[in-house]
Amino acid sequence: MYMSAGGGISLPFTAIGAECLSSTGTSSLRSPASPPPVTQRSITRDSAEMADIDNKDQAEIDPADMEDVEDVEEEETGEDENSKARQLTVQMMQNPQILAALQERLDGLNGSPSGYMESLPKVVKRRVNALKNLQVKCAHIEAKFYEEVHELERKYAALYQPLFDKRSDIVKAAYEPTDEECEWKADEEEELTDEMKEKAKLEEEKKDEEKEDPKGIPEFWSTVFKNVDLLSDMLQEHDEPILKHLQDIKVKFSDLEQPMSFTLEFLFEPNEFFTNTLLTKTYKMRSEPDETDPFSFDGPEIMCCTGCTIDWTKGKNVTLKTIKKKQKHKGRGTVRTVTKTVPNDSFFNFFTPPEVPETGELDEDSDAVLAADFEIGHFIRERIVPRAVLYFTGEAIEDDDDDYDEEGEEADDEEGEEEADEENDPDYDPKKDAVPPAECKQQ
Repeated sequence: MYMSAGGGISLPFTAIGAECLSSTGTSSLRSPASPPPVTQRSITRDSAEMADIDNKDQAEIDPADMEDVEDVEEEETGEDENSKARQLTVQMMQNPQILAALQERLDGLNGSPSGYMESLPKVVKRRVNALKNLQVKCAHIEAKFYEEVHELERKYAALYQPLFDKRSDIVKAAYEPTDEECEWKADEEEELTDEMKEKAKLEEEKKDEEKEDPKGIPEFWSTVFKNVDLLSDMLQEHDEPILKHLQDIKVKFSDLEQPMSFTLEFLFEPNEFFTNTLLTKTYKMRSEPDETDPFSFDGPEIMCCTGCTIDWTKGKNVTLKTIKKKQKHKGRGTVRTVTKTVPNDSFFNFFTPPEVPETGELDEDSDAVLAADFEIGHFIRERIVPRAVLYFTGEAIEDDDDDYDEEGEEADDEEGEEEADEENDPDYDPKKDAVPPAECKQQ
């Protein structure tokens, strides 16, 4: 997701295209783990061993056979160099820093004309212009594709909604699921015997009897927010008591033949903080190439968003805070205390986004806030609403973190292999690698 030439936020195909067809799909791009560093000691030891082997081999070779040996060595040397070159290339492509530098270089080249184009004959340039016109037509077809994807989203949203409504009823205790609906075979239960299952069931029932009978699933949505870094960063301590009253989040798509947009609906139970039971946030999108820069089109763009007015109860508005300042009169030297109301950090500022002027130009701070706002709205629509239960349990977060854990495990395995090699080396002296203890100094 990024700012486009037209002033909107462009949504990549992986987000707006592929994910909308599968609400449970996830995609991630991880840099592979960097290769373990090679120590100077291991290089020196390996070089010495190779030198000894070479000396022994040369002493045993008959001079009459040297001519054939030299030919073989030349072939092997060529193969070794090719193998080393391939290994070096693989290692370089596995280094995140090198990949980042390469990507930065490629980004810098994007959109910059090459000298090759200037050197082409006029008749060839003319044909290249024809290809560019074809590319513009491709961009317009792609825009129509995304419009149809949006219609497909709207169609399937109607199929998902009864399931989401039932989820909401269970969360707010409007519906009690049956035993059959509650049966779920977890991975750790697969190998349990019937006796162990029965014992575990009795223990759970005993614990349930000792506790109060909670209604529905308490703090469902507030827990989801806390489990997701993108959302938890927005939460303040004074927001948490309010979010406990959040009962559901819905996504509403624009009607057929209407401009492309979607609305996030936050449904609250009656509470002491505000009188609203529904807070909304609408994102308006555009799926058409910019006439001034058609080649920048990369999918639908979020052009602007509108929030809603929150009817706060007196003294409960967490988006404002009161501060006191002391002011000294320049002439008389008297001091007075002034009370001022200033903006306060809060999740509920999400419903009052910066307004986009007609010119489409924003200052740097507003632009950054709006870009983050678009990202959050898109994430709630694409991830949170379709997979809320998995973010509540933490399973969705675990899936996102799997790649990082695997990289760490691979690094640990490689370190273990190095240690094992050192232990099996008859010439290895562990005393040389030992770190001398720090001197004890009396205070």
